[in-house]
Amino acid sequence: MKFFLLICSFFICLNCEAAKRGTSVYYENPVLPATAPDPSVIRGDDGTFYLYATGKGYPIYKSTDMIHWEFVGRVFNDANYPPLVRNNRKATLWAPEIRKINQKYVLFYTMWFGNVWLSAIGYATADSPTGPFVDRGVLIDSKPINVSQSIDQFYYEDRGKSYLFWGSFRDIYAIELSISKDVTIAIKPETKVKIAGTAFEGTNIWKRGGYYYMFASVGNYAGGAKSTYRTVVARSKKLLGPYVNKQGVSVLDNGFEEILHRSDKFTGPGHNAGIIKDDAGQTWMFYHAYQVSNLKLKRQGMLDKIEWDKAGWPYIADKIPSERAEAPIIKVKKQK
Repeated sequence: MKFFLLICSFFICLNCEAAKRGTSVYYENPVLPATAPDPSVIRGDDGTFYLYATGKGYPIYKSTDMIHWEFVGRVFNDANYPPLVRNNRKATLWAPEIRKINQKYVLFYTMWFGNVWLSAIGYATADSPTGPFVDRGVLIDSKPINVSQSIDQFYYEDRGKSYLFWGSFRDIYAIELSISKDVTIAIKPETKVKIAGTAFEGTNIWKRGGYYYMFASVGNYAGGAKSTYRTVVARSKKLLGPYVNKQGVSVLDNGFEEILHRSDKFTGPGHNAGIIKDDAGQTWMFYHAYQVSNLKLKRQGMLDKIEWDKAGWPYIADKIPSERAEAPIIKVKKQK
């Protein structure tokens, strides 16, 4: 009888742990079976995760476990579209970047006008991760800043300063930002510095131990089943570089380490969101990829855990997107 009760208790504990981690201890990719390129993810104050992606007005999804996602709205609609986009038929919005700054949710956005010298980066702010967002204008314009293809921005704070990284296949740059208490943001043009060469786009920075890691994508994002897009990394002791691969080749010379490439099930895995931790301290990467068996949805939302080797380099198991894997550990917060 005691043995029976012990076994029952064991399985009850397993079920409790599964409940804490979501509806299952395993997940399957794609975790977001929808067209969701260039994801950016943030965790709200209540523990809920929010994901923003390229698409009409930037679709917003939410999740309590990083696995099951629900569409909850869009950043921009007919009433609040940035004027430069609303008034230009050639304009499109790409690659959102969400951050919380001075108690405001800040959505950095890319505007593309059909030419590498006609692109810009702006920002909008809100009190809630689902908005309403108010457009605050342009930060970076390709011609004045003299950086073609000024897209794919990434915000980073370090040692009391704020930076924006940006660029796509025409060198990667960083610049320091000035941010007021009411989240009025401006660039400091004199601080512009080239970080990487012409192989990269969709860069973001993650610090671990004594290193800064620059994650990025290389290859052609288009092409569906033939896409050559993949995820790479390099690291540096300093935020502004030099970033190098394991052989010491600088990203300025297009050196990198590949950590994720195509498989027979998924192609074009890249443009990952900023790295995010679960409640066990594990690091996770959202990104997009084509599912070969369902190309009609184009680039869908994907998730994989980042492991770290003894030398401190990140890697993803087998360097391919997982089909089924152990889920993130998320503690459900009690509602007040």
